Order: sequence, then C-alpha cells, then structure tokens
Amino acid sequence: MTRRGLMLLAGATAMAWNPSAAEVRVPRIGFIEAGSRQENQSLIDAFRAKLSTLGWTEGSNIAVLDRWAEERTEQLPAIVKELIGSDITVLVTAGTPATLAAKRASATLPIVFVGVDDPVSVGVVESLGQPGGNATGLSLTSSEVITERLELLRELAPGLHRLAVIVRDDPGLDQKLQDIRSDAQRKGIEALMLEATTAKALELAFARLRADRCEAVYVASGPFGPVKRARVIALAAESRLPAMYSFRIFPVEGGLMSFAADYNELFRRAAGFVDKILKGAKPASMPVEPPRKFQLTVNLNTAKTLGLTIPPAMLAAADEVIE
Repeated sequence: MTRRGLMLLAGATAMAWNPSAAEVRVPRIGFIEAGSRQENQSLIDAFRAKLSTLGWTEGSNIAVLDRWAEERTEQLPAIVKELIGSDITVLVTAGTPATLAAKRASATLPIVFVGVDDPVSVGVVESLGQPGGNATGLSLTSSEVITERLELLRELAPGLHRLAVIVRDDPGLDQKLQDIRSDAQRKGIEALMLEATTAKALELAFARLRADRCEAVYVASGPFGPVKRARVIALAAESRLPAMYSFRIFPVEGGLMSFAADYNELFRRAAGFVDKILKGAKPASMPVEPPRKFQLTVNLNTAKTLGLTIPPAMLAAADEVIE
C-alpha cells in the first residue's frame, strides 16, 4: 500500500474509533414568514430564544434558515421549494398562505404552523386533536377572541346594533364569517359583511358602511401590506367610528385598537413543537393548540382624534396604551 493509502486508512480508522472527529450534521430548521423582516423580527427572535432555552443553540447543534416573502405571497411556493432543497428537518410556517404553500409542496416534511385561522377548514389538518398528516402547530381559532372584540366595541359604542365587518378573501373565510355573525347575533348585533380584496373594493366598503349607518367597524383580516394597511386606518378615521383590528400592527400605526393573540408567545410555543419533533415526535399525533395569551392594544391619540373616551377600566386592562 502506498504512503497516501496508509494515511487515508489511518484517518478513517481514527474517525471510526472517535465519532466526534467525524462531521456531525446538525438539524436545519426552515422558517418562512409572508411578511417583512422589519415588521416581524421579534417573531424569529422569540423562536430562536426559546429554542436556546430548550438546548438548541445556533452554530452549535442547530441551524435556522429564515426566509421572508416581504408581503409578496406569490413568492411563497418558490421560497418553500428553496428551503426544502436546503435539506431542512422541520419547516416552521407563519400564517395560512405560507402553511398552504408548504403543505402543497410536501406531504412528508414535518411542518409546524403558527397563526392559521382554522386549520381544519382550510385542509391543513384532519382534526385539531389528531392532525393526521405532516403538519401541526398553533391556530388562531379561539371562541373567546371574537366575543372579546365585540364586547370591547360595545363598550366604546353603547347600544351597538349594526357592525361593519371588513374582510378579504382569506382561506377559511366562510367559517370566520359564520363565527362572527353567530356571535354578533347572540349579542343582538347585525353584522354587515363587506369583502374588500382590492383598493377599490375597500373604498366601496367604507362608503357602504357609512351609507348603511354602521356604528362600529371590525377589520377581521390582516395584517395586509403597509400601503393597504395605511389606507384601512385612514378610511376608518374618516368614518369617525370606533374600529377593532385583528393585529397589533394596526393601532401601532394609527388604528384605534386591537385584541389579538400574542404572536411572540405563539412563536415561543412553536419552538416547543420543533423540540419534540427533533426528539422523535410525529406531527400526526401532536394536537393543534389554540392561542393562550392575548394582548389588548389601545391608541389613545387616535381615540382623542375621533372624540372617543376610552373607559378607565379598558385602559387599565390594556396591555399597551399608545399615547
């Protein structure tokens, strides 16, 4: 045997007797968000921080590959394909569009989704208790959310009888509207459903709610892109009506108020799902979990501009008051 052959053999033998000398492949976790990094950096930060507390340290025994669609949802299938091609072990998806893109791309790769409104009705899982496929995670389905939003609006608009509900054509829209309509009806509120998928439709929706003498606005979709979001907030201000939003970003940017799941907490919990999958658990038998922590955000400046008085009890209960 040549000298080179002897050296190669010696090296291979050393790695066989000392596994630490061989290269150890660390799990790669894909992370995809339809929005922008600038607006959602705290989500990936919360996810990474929780992974670390669970013993998964980036650069040591795990790698997180985060990708951002920057509001261009049409790019999601290509981003998912790129992540799958990067030999990821688990894919974490934020929101329904990213989750659906992932499900269409693979029926075997473990998927942990976060913030899907109704994962059963959109076909992501077979049931909440027994997902039955390759996806599980955290939904936005919670009976108390709609109830609390309507109660908060009634506090600002005593005697509320007619409510305008602004939605876009989200996956699972029919179930969302049914839940809002049913809850409103139990409270003696007529819910006027206004679908606004385009800028023109949005203008028409607000024109109609004014003509129909609605007393409050519930923007049930979001968070939209920055331009459309700004227009929704402006139209709500022009209507001079109390408006409830489904995402904190709206009151942060000038909307009146939001009552929403704490997304940072959802992503911390998503890390727990990933941890279990890396340790051998299967998504098919991991129940989907609802949100547990919610945040009430109130923009006091906007309330003053609209001539609304926020009840002291509501201000005391708010997690965040913007002044």
